[in-house]
This record gives sequence, C-alpha cells and structure tokens, in this order.
Amino acid sequence: MIQLKGIAAAAGISIGPAYRLDKEEFIVPKQQISQGDIPLQIQLFEEALIQTRREIIDLQKKIAKDMGQDEAEIFDAHLLVLEDRMLIEEVISRLKKEQVNVAYIFSEVLKKYINVFSKIEDEYLKERTADVNDVGRRILRNLLGKERKGLEDLKEKVIVIAHDLSPSDTAAMHKQKVSAFVTDIGGKTSHTAIMAKSLEIPAVVGVGEATLKIKTNDILIVDGGMGMVIVNPDAETLGIYQQEEEKLKGIAERFVSAKSLPAVTRDGKIIEINANIELPDEVPAVKLHGAQGIGLYRTEFFYMNRKGLPSEEEHYQAYKYVADQMRPYSVVIRTLDLGGDKFLSQFEMPAQMQPFLGWRAIRFCLAQPDIFKVQLRAILRASVHGNLKLMYPMISGLEELRQANKILDEAKEELKARGIPFNKDIEVGAMIEVPSAAMTADILAREVSFFSIGTNDLIQYSLAVDRTNEKIAYLYEPTHPAVLRLIKNIIDAAHKAGIWVGMCGEMSGEPSLVLILLGLGLDEFSMPASVIPEVKYIIRSITLKQAQRIAKEALSLSTGREIAEFSQEKLREVLG
Repeated sequence: MIQLKGIAAAAGISIGPAYRLDKEEFIVPKQQISQGDIPLQIQLFEEALIQTRREIIDLQKKIAKDMGQDEAEIFDAHLLVLEDRMLIEEVISRLKKEQVNVAYIFSEVLKKYINVFSKIEDEYLKERTADVNDVGRRILRNLLGKERKGLEDLKEKVIVIAHDLSPSDTAAMHKQKVSAFVTDIGGKTSHTAIMAKSLEIPAVVGVGEATLKIKTNDILIVDGGMGMVIVNPDAETLGIYQQEEEKLKGIAERFVSAKSLPAVTRDGKIIEINANIELPDEVPAVKLHGAQGIGLYRTEFFYMNRKGLPSEEEHYQAYKYVADQMRPYSVVIRTLDLGGDKFLSQFEMPAQMQPFLGWRAIRFCLAQPDIFKVQLRAILRASVHGNLKLMYPMISGLEELRQANKILDEAKEELKARGIPFNKDIEVGAMIEVPSAAMTADILAREVSFFSIGTNDLIQYSLAVDRTNEKIAYLYEPTHPAVLRLIKNIIDAAHKAGIWVGMCGEMSGEPSLVLILLGLGLDEFSMPASVIPEVKYIIRSITLKQAQRIAKEALSLSTGREIAEFSQEKLREVLG
C-alpha cells in the first residue's frame, strides 16, 4: 500500500481501477523530397487541418450535448489555432525552402511554438500551451495516419492517472466512465480542477509522481477532499473508505433535498444563495440547483477567442436573456475583468512581469472608456427586463470608483439622448478584492449600493501568493487569520453604512467555511451551481447565534491550519 499526497481539487471519494493515460510520443522521420512533391505535401497538410477541424467540431457538439455549452466553449481556442495564418504560412514556407516531408516540418514548427508559449510570463497565455499542444498533436496524428486511443474509448469505469490533462482529455471524460482523476501537476484553480468540479467527480492534482508510482489496473482510493491517493490499499483501509464512500452518498442525497428550500437559519435569518456564471447557457443549470439569483455574471468571455470586439447589441441580447430568465431574482453583472490570467486578443496587452498586479480589470476599462461604455450601455438597456445590478472589479480606492461612475453617468446620458429606456436607479457595487479596498471599505461603502468580496484575488494579494503557481499552492490559505480579519472589516463597514455584502470567490462555496462566513455576517453567498444544495443544507442546520459564536472563536485562533481544522470539526458537529 502506498499513500500519495497532492492538492485537493474536487471533494469526494472514489474507489476503482487506475487507467494511466500515457503521454503520446510521435517519432517523425525526416525525409528529403523533390520540388515536384511539394504540392502533394501541401495537400496532405491541408487535408490534415480539415480532418482535425472536423474532429474538434464533432467533439465540441458531443460535449455540448453531454455536459453543456460552457464546457464545449473550451474548443473555440483549438479552432483558432487551426486558423493561425502565421503557423500555416511558416510550415508551407519552410516546406518549400527545405524540401523536407511536411510532417517533420510541422513537428519542428510545433515545438518552436510550444517553447515560445511556455516561456511567456502571462499565466493565461502560458496556459494556452496546452491548446497549441493538443491541436498540434491531433494534426500530427492525422498527418502520420495514426489512430488515437483516448478517454472517449473507455469501456468501463476507471480512475484516470496522467501527468497533466489536456482540454480535450478533460472534456472527453464522462461521469459514467471516469469516476475520478489524479495528475502530477496542477493547482486548485487550474483548468483540470475547475473541470472536475463541473463533472462533479473527485480529483487530486499536483501529486508530483502519480504516473511513476501508479500502473494501469492498480486499485486506487482517491480522497478528493483530503488530497489523498492510496494505491493498492489493504483490506482494512479499503473497508474504511467503502463505508465512508457510502456515507458521503447518503449525505449528498440529504443535500439535494434542500435545493428547492430557502436558505434560512434555524432562528429565522434569511441568507441569499446565488450562482456564478460565465455564459447565458448556464441559466438552466443554475435554476436546477436551486439558486435564488446570479451573484456573479463574468462578462470577459464575450471578448475572448474572437477576432473583433463584441457589439453593444450582442451584450444587450445576452444580458436581456439572463435578466428575463432569472426574473424576479437579481443578476449581478461584473464589468469587464481582463488581464491577470485572461487576455484580449485584439489588443496589444503589455507583457507584464506581474500580470495580476498590472494593467487589468477596472484599470483597463478606465483607460479604454469607449470599450467600457459599450458594455455599460448594454447593461443599462437590459436593466428594464429584470432585476439587474452591476459591479466594478478590482477597485483599489475611491478615485477609481468615482471615475467608473462618471463613465456610467455618461453612458446614461447617451441613452437618454437616444430615447432608450433604462433603470435610472440600477444598483452599483464594488468588488472588494484588493487589500487597500478592504482597509478603506468604510469610505467606499458611502458611494456604492453593495459590496461583493472576490476572495480569489483578495487572498493572493493579501498573502503574496500567486494562486496559479502550484509550487506555492500550500501557502494559499483562505483560513489565514489575516484573510478572515479583512473579511470581517469589509462586512462590518458595509453594515455600518447600511449596505449589503456578498461573496463571489471560491471561498463562498467551501462548505467548511460557510459557518464562519455566516457568523461574520455575510448576507449573500455566490458559488458554482453544483455546491448550492450543500450550502443551503448547512445554513438550514444551524442558528445565526451558533454561527456567530463559531466565527468569534475562529478569529481568536492563530494559524490558518488551526482555523481550517476547527471549521471542519464544527461542520461535522452541525451535520451530525
């Protein structure tokens, strides 16, 4: 029996046989060709591109049907790689110049591209290495006439083991065939971790040596909540985890029973439970899981993986649909939050040593008021179709807030001049995700209708921990005393000013932290839709007074580890 420790990416327990997804290696021979062979080689290359496009579109349709449009959107980036004129022209140019078989030329160009992408500082661009590699390998496979056996070919339920998982691999996983996965690399906010939550299967990432120590058909226990993988367990350990797995299934059924009920504590405190979305297509899933509204509608995905800027009408139609579908519940739209780990292909975004600290979010919008106003006008126009609110990301001080509101006022005047109706009293809020905003929350609270705490960034800025870097993932502690104190300061300042405060970061969907956040006075929780039933159940299992005592005791503890253990213990007590 071997125990391997990694990063807990998606909670749950899975027991079953391992399937090691070995890295596919291509050995491409170099062959000289004659001038007369060049047209045929170009034709082979074009046919491989067409075949690859067909494969990706077929996979995209399948994923959209099985998992939803959101997951299918991942492949838009793959299709863009196939249309990259620089890549295609470089292959053809080198083919004519060097007179070598096109498969070899393409493999060399692919290596060059991957090498360039992997050295870029920007985390979002660096992550695109996986897209380029994934598509490149598909093209090579088609050039060489090789068949690939992938996850889509699985015949029985397995636990997938891989060094890393490409977007194609993760999207090809279906719950009936893949019960969990384990990777050598990755962090809590990596693509694979996010996909695991979407699939609602346990996952442990950043294990380091899983592919070295695990063979296909080894029996595994994957504990996604504890970040633990047990290889070939003894009978006693297996029995313990089988009981735990059954217990978790029973608990999950209890949670589902709460999804249609209000989130109200046992002493009558009503809490609003909302969902985070990226695309309008997610609205049916949000309703299915019992959300009372949308607490975070991310809008930067309108701008990504496309050649031109989205029009005001595109924005308006999307926001109108969501507002109408969720009515009478509220929908909080976050204005454009580009930069950091997201970029806009149409702009020459500066290469930044510290992209998360650079030209991004509200800073980008204030520097590009014409782009900002297009979105603001669309939100205002859609506000007559439902209960829309808007909030600005990454506000660091009062001057930024006032500048943003000035542009909003200009957008209102433009609509008024055109005779277009809008909600003149639309609620405007600020995301509190920068320590300077957290420490001056009392000042900001005088000029907004609400706060939404963005914990993903607040934690990384407060603790000086890049949340996308797996080497320091252990330092990313939502339970760090400094983080809890900042959250308390934000909530207290908001309530003193008479405004409500919500939370839309990953922390709000962590079951073990719900009791503390409730006790600190949080009015609204917004999270991935799949977690909503569990959070509702927890809130309905406790009184507000109990939660306040738990929060007070948590604030008296000295380390993040102590607080994490304490919160887990209290959750077990509450849930019995």
